[in-house]
Amino acid sequence: MLTRYLKYSCYLLLSCLAIAGCKKLEDINHDPTKPTTTQPQYLLTGAEKSAMDILYAGPQNGRIGMPYAQYWTGNDKANDSRYLLDEGINGGLWDNLYSVSLHNLDQIIQMNRATPIANSKNQIAIAQILKAWIIQFLSDAYGNVPYTQAFKLNENNLRPAYDDAKTIYKSLIDTLAMQAAGMDPSLASFDAGDVLYNGNVAAWQKLAYSLILRLGIRMADADPAAAKAAIEANFAKAMTSNADNAQFQYLGIAPNKFPYNESERPLSEFFVTATLVDYMQSVTDPRLGIYARKAADSTYRGLAYGTSETNPNRLPPVNYSYPGKRIYAADMAGILMTYPEVEFILAEAAARGMATGDAATHYQNGVKASMEYWGISNADSIANYLARVPYVAGDWRNVIGSQKWLALYPQGFQGWFERTRLNFQKPGGDSLFRAPLDGSLDPNVSYVPYRLTYLVSEQQQNKASYDAAASAIGGDTKKTKLWWNKQ
Repeated sequence: MLTRYLKYSCYLLLSCLAIAGCKKLEDINHDPTKPTTTQPQYLLTGAEKSAMDILYAGPQNGRIGMPYAQYWTGNDKANDSRYLLDEGINGGLWDNLYSVSLHNLDQIIQMNRATPIANSKNQIAIAQILKAWIIQFLSDAYGNVPYTQAFKLNENNLRPAYDDAKTIYKSLIDTLAMQAAGMDPSLASFDAGDVLYNGNVAAWQKLAYSLILRLGIRMADADPAAAKAAIEANFAKAMTSNADNAQFQYLGIAPNKFPYNESERPLSEFFVTATLVDYMQSVTDPRLGIYARKAADSTYRGLAYGTSETNPNRLPPVNYSYPGKRIYAADMAGILMTYPEVEFILAEAAARGMATGDAATHYQNGVKASMEYWGISNADSIANYLARVPYVAGDWRNVIGSQKWLALYPQGFQGWFERTRLNFQKPGGDSLFRAPLDGSLDPNVSYVPYRLTYLVSEQQQNKASYDAAASAIGGDTKKTKLWWNKQ
């Protein structure tokens, strides 16, 4: 399916030009049936929006990311929390990222190389940074994926090979470092179309270095020397406050609403999990009222993870907490990466012995920044919370892991990746996560999936490459651990 979508992605691209051409997102008002001339700024907005739209869509984030991170569990979508992967939803994730988002970014690069302008170096760098973000996501979700051959479409390459995921990581770190270092803040980049940073070159540089930290810490158990080198060389140039956050701000007005919002109808497909609610209540976390809303009896009550729709002990829906109103707001932001995540990375790096500063300080900065991100700014409230969840050096994996997991909400996929990578528990070692209450519907997985399976269409249309990739990673099942997952 990848090859077919790439072959015809030019048609998909034309349809997104109508939402991608204006100086500000609120100016987007084109008729999608009457596309205009393709220009880099149109392609950039199309790439940013299409990626965020699919990563935060109800089917993808709601039925894969959030359940696998164990933030949400299904009300009338219970099978997803029991690991029955819907092939259409899986295909939509893969196809949209490859055929629209990555294709747009590749077109920006090719256009700037074919007809260079003064801003070309910065435009190419921004496209490469976004490509690196998306490729890492795909690699973290699936394992080996098409990379070097993905956009070399010609009559001799309609079935791209899958690259080794560890090799992809090395390439992405090199690419991000080179592109960030080569950007020129004295020159413009995009004078329109960049919803993430409005063309701010220095901000894009910080994002690139921050993404290197994400790559580095994710492989810290699998390749500690490479992780240490990447993190120590780049952490001082990464994000330093919430002002640096990379997020796509939706407007709350069609067609630019957050992909999964309740502005037009109540959303009842998912409850927050008892896992999330019970833990947040146990430490009196002030973010609980943002992450979840109260049930009809004015209490917060999560549903036990993986409860089937026919479980006889299940109460009527009004007895459980739905995700918070802010999480379902039409003007919610699609998050690419934030400063709190950077601080938790640096805390973990320091705990592992890397030269990134004091682990406790970075941990406290991460918690504080997450609180402030969600509008909790009272210094006493934050200090009291930190006293309830103190940094403990000997228990760093559980302490940092649990707070990073809370801070990543509602980034379902990132929360899931970190859950499996760190394999953390509650501080002190008590179990935090649980297997699906009514059992898994995937015979290969009982506790948590480690990856998504490749598309059925890839087995049919790109069989040789699919077979090689499945064999290389140890089998195309959700139980197969990715190369960086050593816990």
